Amino acid sequence: MLGDGAYPRYEGGVFRPPSEAGSLILQVMYGCSYNRCAFCGMYRDRRFRIRPFAEVKEDVENLDPAVKRSTARVFLADGDALALPARSMLCILGLLKAELPGLERVGAYANAHSLLRHTDEELREIHDHGLEMLYIGLESGDDETLARTGKGATSAQIIEACRKAKRAGFALSLTAILGLGGVERSLEHARATGRAFSAIDPDYIAMLSLMLVPGTPLAEAAEQGGFVVPGPTAILRELREIIAETDVTNAVFRTTHASNYLALEGTLPEDKEAMLAALDWILANGNVIPLRPEWLRRL
Repeated sequence: MLGDGAYPRYEGGVFRPPSEAGSLILQVMYGCSYNRCAFCGMYRDRRFRIRPFAEVKEDVENLDPAVKRSTARVFLADGDALALPARSMLCILGLLKAELPGLERVGAYANAHSLLRHTDEELREIHDHGLEMLYIGLESGDDETLARTGKGATSAQIIEACRKAKRAGFALSLTAILGLGGVERSLEHARATGRAFSAIDPDYIAMLSLMLVPGTPLAEAAEQGGFVVPGPTAILRELREIIAETDVTNAVFRTTHASNYLALEGTLPEDKEAMLAALDWILANGNVIPLRPEWLRRL
């Protein structure tokens, strides 16, 4: 159900990147255009559909005047705003510009297929009209891991889509999931993920650690013994390998998400050697540094 009359209204649970905590969340679509990743339970409670522009317009125009004046950032929900046709996205961005005088940035989730469907010209126009930040789930650079977890795209396709977005001017924030390759492909997953980050050269990199969501295919596979989640030490080894393999121009690198066992934050390549040294020391000295306990981990 949509909200109780307050604007903007929202249907279902709200999902947004941690960095968008202070943003106005504007729902322009319901659910995810793909919604078949084996590890993800975010939008399994809703059918994908594009929200009518008239409803979006009503939400924005009926915002409290104080909210309009104070809003600097907007996040377009739900799971893949670039699934909208370019013309629809331009109408939404024009509406935001007209109604929010202090608007500085608009962000959204995007997936590889939606980016690849848009032409270079469409992406440049969308960017130039105010959508500046895209959050993209790489998840893994290992094609076998991507296939096993139902990502629906190869690493080459994701790299191509991200490069296309960069050419259009977008800032890119990428996520990958430690442990997603399981015990079987732990290091292959990690090293290939670092190589994919290098090929994309994003502005931000955020690591999550796998948490099985009840009811998802990956959780069911784990229950049946077909998938084994790496333990905390193996997860830290993956993190070390990802950092070692990542060669980027200038990217903020974080493992501060609540799903992670260890919080690291720095800039690559500037802090690469320091982060590697810290991980090597922790791996060599066992439990000297307390890791986040399981009961404190959150998605």
